[in-house]
Amino acid sequence: MINYNPKEWISFIFHIHKADTIRKLWKLMISVAIFSGIIAYLELNYLKLAETTYIKNVGMMHNLLGFVISMLLVFRTNTSYDRWWEGRRLLGTLVNVSRNFAIRINALNLSATDKEFFKYAIPKYAFALKEHLREKQYFGKNSILIEIDGGKHIPNQVATSMTNKLFELQREGKISAEQLIILSNDTTQFTDVCGACERIKNTPIPYSYSAFIKKFIFVYVITLPFGWVFSLGYFVIGIVPFILYVLASLELIAEEIENPFGTDANDLPVDEISNNIEKHVGEILG
Repeated sequence: MINYNPKEWISFIFHIHKADTIRKLWKLMISVAIFSGIIAYLELNYLKLAETTYIKNVGMMHNLLGFVISMLLVFRTNTSYDRWWEGRRLLGTLVNVSRNFAIRINALNLSATDKEFFKYAIPKYAFALKEHLREKQYFGKNSILIEIDGGKHIPNQVATSMTNKLFELQREGKISAEQLIILSNDTTQFTDVCGACERIKNTPIPYSYSAFIKKFIFVYVITLPFGWVFSLGYFVIGIVPFILYVLASLELIAEEIENPFGTDANDLPVDEISNNIEKHVGEILG
């Protein structure tokens, strides 16, 4: 995730960051500019279709469809941002659950060995969840405290180990049944956060909707020179690529933020959050 000052207008306007969509679209923009130039040249020098009233009014189609495509893009962007923001709330919940769980463990009269287990296991769950959402494997630092089978759901294995440890402490008489119920609720919240994050990651925008928007933008932009060349002339060479940049950028941004747990520039700071959990749990149980 990019950390920035929203009040620095100059840097936004004149600096092209790696997250700027123009880096992905510039080749397509140049192609559209060349295509627009060819259409303008043929019309102004050979075809002379502007003299035909019906052909000249073809630009009215774009005025009508412009409203439709704007509504589609607004819905697309809002839907993706809702997913991004829900992901941020879930990571915030993970931070709070980790801290509260560590505070409750620290308040118990446990041995240093038992506390060391949770000092390792709680942040390990955050790191395991991060890599799981990125479809990677996480094993962390070498430890005999938790055994991990890399071929299975690693966050579930970590949560299972913490739950088993709590029940073991209860059987040994180190915690009461009431304390076990309270602490088990925390371990359940770990799994709830994992399931909600998996729902966001594994449920993308329906394919038909995403494909339709891309086709709509392409057809809309490609037909713009035919409708606007009569009134704009060679200015379509610059105007049409700019319209492509605006419309396609909204779709690209929506695509990037709909899965907020990756490593793109606009994704959530999952690495930083995981490191903070490790730091804070270590301070509490250290």
